[in-house]
Order: sequence, then structure tokens, then C-alpha cells
Amino acid sequence: MAGQLNPHLLLAVPLAPLAGAAIAGLLGTKFFGNLVGRKVSHTATILGVLVAFVLSCMTLSEVIDGAKYNGTLYQWMNVGGMKLEVGFLVDSLTAMMMCVVTFVSLMVHIYTIGYMAEDEGYNRFFAYISLFTFSMLMLVMSNNFLQLFFGWEAVGLVSYLLIGFWYTKPTAIYANMKAFLVNRVGDFGFILGIGLLVAYAGSMNYAEVFAKKDTLAPIMLPGTDWMLITVACICLFIGAMGKSAQFPLHVWLPDSMEGPTPISALIHAATMVTAGIFMVARMSPLFEMSDTALSFIMVIGAITALFMGFLGIIQNDIKRVVAYSTLSQLGYMTVALGASAYSVAVFHLMTHAFFKALLFLAAGSVIIGMHHDQDIRNMGGLWKYMPKTWITSLLGSLALIGTPFFSGFYSKDSIIEAVMASHLPTSGFAQFAVLAGVFVTAFYSFRMYFLVFHGKENFGHAHHGHDDHHHGLAPGQKPHESPAVVWVPLVLLAIPSVFIGLYTIQPMLFGDFFKDVIFVNHHAHPAMEELAHEFHSWQAMGKHALQTPPFWLALSGVALAYFFYMVKPSIPAAIKQKASVIYNILDNKYYMDRFNEIVFAGGARLLGGGLWNIGDKGLIDGLVVNGSAKLVGLFSKIVRLFQTGFIYHYAFVMILGVLGFLIYFMPLPFSK
Repeated sequence: MAGQLNPHLLLAVPLAPLAGAAIAGLLGTKFFGNLVGRKVSHTATILGVLVAFVLSCMTLSEVIDGAKYNGTLYQWMNVGGMKLEVGFLVDSLTAMMMCVVTFVSLMVHIYTIGYMAEDEGYNRFFAYISLFTFSMLMLVMSNNFLQLFFGWEAVGLVSYLLIGFWYTKPTAIYANMKAFLVNRVGDFGFILGIGLLVAYAGSMNYAEVFAKKDTLAPIMLPGTDWMLITVACICLFIGAMGKSAQFPLHVWLPDSMEGPTPISALIHAATMVTAGIFMVARMSPLFEMSDTALSFIMVIGAITALFMGFLGIIQNDIKRVVAYSTLSQLGYMTVALGASAYSVAVFHLMTHAFFKALLFLAAGSVIIGMHHDQDIRNMGGLWKYMPKTWITSLLGSLALIGTPFFSGFYSKDSIIEAVMASHLPTSGFAQFAVLAGVFVTAFYSFRMYFLVFHGKENFGHAHHGHDDHHHGLAPGQKPHESPAVVWVPLVLLAIPSVFIGLYTIQPMLFGDFFKDVIFVNHHAHPAMEELAHEFHSWQAMGKHALQTPPFWLALSGVALAYFFYMVKPSIPAAIKQKASVIYNILDNKYYMDRFNEIVFAGGARLLGGGLWNIGDKGLIDGLVVNGSAKLVGLFSKIVRLFQTGFIYHYAFVMILGVLGFLIYFMPLPFSK
């Protein structure tokens, strides 16, 4: 039965985590004298997120029955006819995002009890992750650009606090500053895109801007021969490139692994990095009007999907392998957006959220078992000691590489098919990138899996890459399974990682789930129609996959990883030696960090130095401040010459003055 959603219940969804964050952050920290202990802090925040999750599930159930909500909750101000409001737009896209965000956040909250048990900043951490959940919910529920931008910046701020959570570690401070600055670059484009749309549409409300899209379509950007809608869409997408870590604004995400593992799962799997994907899907009526913008999106996504995957092959830090896998999968989602397969991108966003959060939390469980050693070269044979972590990691890895019938398979294969059905000029390169990416993903995922859980036990020996003697197992020590509070969230995330794809593919991609929410011009962009024509059922899709290139590419990636790291480990070592040039390029992350350091940071330092020397020292200090003082001093020196104290000098000066007046004012004899 169709109807209107209750706005008070909707408001409770973001406010419940905010209340939990306030209790833990204000009453549970040193600032207010630690009025409540750890138990109250984690109970309040978990309860807040649980309330949000239950209400989100109820909302999704009502939305499936046809209910919707689009309205203003609070008008902040009215400036020249422009309304600045807080409002919610809750439809199937929003309701699905609300459930994903709150479920993954709930799992992370529970997991954190075990992971952060020994940390001094326990209450502060719970406050941050609850505040992050509030910010993300405000972003996905917004019905206007102002609130979208508020949520966008709020998740950026909280991610800065979380990445630099261990603020005494120089690497953590460097990483959070890097994330903050790179995101500002993307946000500059984002606010320009919003500004252009608001200036020409005269409104911040999504529905009102979308209603004027045909009016905006023929407008050129003044002073150029560029279409306004193309420029606005590319600017919005630059914001998504920063938030969703697309090349070349991806450099912050691998370094952000400096934060505690639970936030890697929360920020880099399910929520913050997918905000850009969600935003483009929400703006589908605008993006559909610009093939140029869609081609640009597809190329950026294809580069990210393939080249970030290559970097995952050589990583030895367990969290960094998963981080590069996230970058690659975000590239896949972006490619789907470029192919106008918005629903496929959002479908992959959802399936990826579960299995990537699972992989991150499983990596954290391994790190606990290894006494905070993160180097996969120091592991091996852990399946005997950590069976629950082993099984759940295997399920997550199988979902990630797109194993038939697992959730990742349905979304990933749909992206590959959508790109093949796309007729954009850039689809050829994108097709190659997403297919090659399947092999690369399978190879690095199972390289990590085999090195961590199988093969020779490498712990309790001399360590790779550690100066800190507190990390890793001592000789004779054995790993141990994590406590229930850590492995239960792994099991709960493993269930949707396996099953959610087959249950939701038909309604989300080929049913009415996104009807009147995501708009596609089927005449110009027929990819989704072609997919619908070929789709029969989830069973048929899974069986058919056994005959398709992606399946064999994934299988060969797993087989090669097994051969290289379990059977003949001398081969990768020999390849590393022989192909040292390629290895160095990958090890230095394509020298992107070095380039940014020299060009942008160096340029900023040069510009700053120039402004300081010329502007501050030369003009302001030298000319204005010191110069005016010197001028007054010089004038005083001259005037002082006449201040002798002798009466006859003063009389002489007075006579000279009177003479001067007479000469100046007396008419000349020959003047009339």
C-alpha cells in the first residue's frame, strides 16, 4: 500500500547515532571528566546505531510497498528567493543505502569492543564512528544540495579524525592531512558544480533542479563553447573522484590504513568512499544529458579499476592489499556509472559493502591473532589456529573475485556486460580494463589468502619490515582465534556476502525497485535494455557464467597465485629481480606521491615562500609597516633641525614665513 513515510521516524534514523556520539564523546572523554565508563559509551553508541538500523529496515519495507517521502523538515533561511533547508528525500535508493550504512556500522561498532579493548581512546573512538554514521545518513537522506554538501564535508571531517586517531604517530598525522587535502581538491570541483546548477536552476532542491534539466540542456557556459550541463556534471564528478578515490585523487586512500582497522571497514568499504557513486546515481537525470561527462567518468573508472589492481599485487601489508582492492572495485562502480548502468553501480556498491567490510574486519582479526603484525610474509598456516576467520575470509575473497552464485559475481559480471553493451567511444578501453581487472583481482586476493592462511608457518621468526619489537608473535608463540565479539560480526557479514546478490539482482536491475528514482535515456544509452534482454534468472546467470571469459580469468588468477606462492615461491622472487624496473614503478605507486610532493607541495612551498618574501617581508613589513615608520622618522629629523631652542632662530623663521606669505598673496606689478 502506497503512502507517506513518517518524517519523525525518519528524523530518528540519523539522530539516534548522533545521540550515542554525544554521550560517548562528551561524557566519556577527559574533556568532560570521564563521567561515564567504557560500558556506557559502547552501549549508548551501539544502541543508537541499532535503532537507526531497525528504523532503516522498516523504512525499506515501506518503500518496497510504494511509500515515499520528499519534504522539508526545517527551513534555515531564505535568501533572495533561495531556500536553505534541511529536508529528506527517501525513496528506494536512499532506503537501500540507509540499510547498508547502518548494518555495516552496527557490525563495526560491535567488532570495535574487541578490537579496541586495550586502547586508551576507546570512548573517543566510539564517539567518532557514531558521528560518522550520522554524517553519512544525513548525506544519503538529503533532498537538496546544501544538506548533501553538509554531509559530504562532515564525513570528510570525521574521516580526518579517524585516520589520525592515533595522533602521536607521525605516519597517522601525515595520512589524515593527506586525506584532508586531497579531498579538498575534489570538493572544490564539487562546490563549483553545485554553484553552476544553483545559479542557472535557481534552486537547491533536487526535484526542482531535475525539473529544469531540459531548460539547462541547450545553455552554453558564458565565454566558452562548452555545454553548461557537461561542465556542471564533470565538476560534480570531480567531487566524487576525491571522495570515492578515483585516479588521480586516489592517493589518500592507501595511506589512510594508518587508522585503526574498524574504520577501514567503515570508511573504505561501505560508506564514505561510496558517497561519490551514490551521488552520481542520484544525479542520473543530469548525467544522462551529457555523453562527454559519461565518457570522462568511464575512462577515469577504467584507469582506476585496472591500474590500482596492479598495485595490490606487490603489497605485503594485509590492510593495504584490501585497500587497493577497494580502489579497484570503486573503479568498477565508476565504469558502470559511465555506461549509464547506474543501478548496476549501486548494486555493486551494496554487494561490495558487505564482502569488503568482511575482508577488512577479517584482516583486523588476523592482526589481533598475530599480535599486531600486519606483514603477510610473517604469516602462513593460520587456518589451523583461526578457523572462523579463515572460513569467513575465504567467503569474502570468493565474493570479491566474482565466483558464480556469490554476491560479488552478480554485480561484477553485470558491470562487465553493461560496458560491453555500452556504445560510448571510450567503452573499448573500459572493456579491456574491467576484463583484465578480473584476473588481477583474483591473483592478488588469493596471493594474500594463501600467504596468510596456508603454506609454511612464518611467525615467531625474524620479522620482515618491523623495527618495533612489540609487534608480532615471539618465538614459540602461536596465533589464536579472536574473541566472539570480533568473529560474530564476520559471520553476520559473510551471510549477505554470499547470498544477497542472487536475492536482489532481479528487482534491483530488471524490476521496478529503482523506478522513478534512477533515470536512463534508453535510446542514447541502451546498455540496461540489452542486459534485461539477456537476463533470465539468477540460476541461469550463474550456470552461464561457467562458459564466459570472466570466470576463466578469475580461475586462472587463483591458480597462478596458488602455483606462485604455494608450489614455486622462487618464481615471484625471480620475476621481482628480473623485472625490477616494473616492480619499482609499482612499489612507488606510479610515482604519483613523488609527483604531488614535487609539483603541488613543492609549488605551494615555492609560491608560499615567494608570497612571504615579497608580500609579507617586502611589501607589508618592509614598505607599509617599517616604511611608514621610516618616513615619519625622516620627516621628524628634518623638522628637528628647525627646533634649536634659540629665540633669534624662531624670529628669523617667522620673518621668512611672513615674507613667504607676502610673496605668495601679493599681486604682481604687471598682473591686471
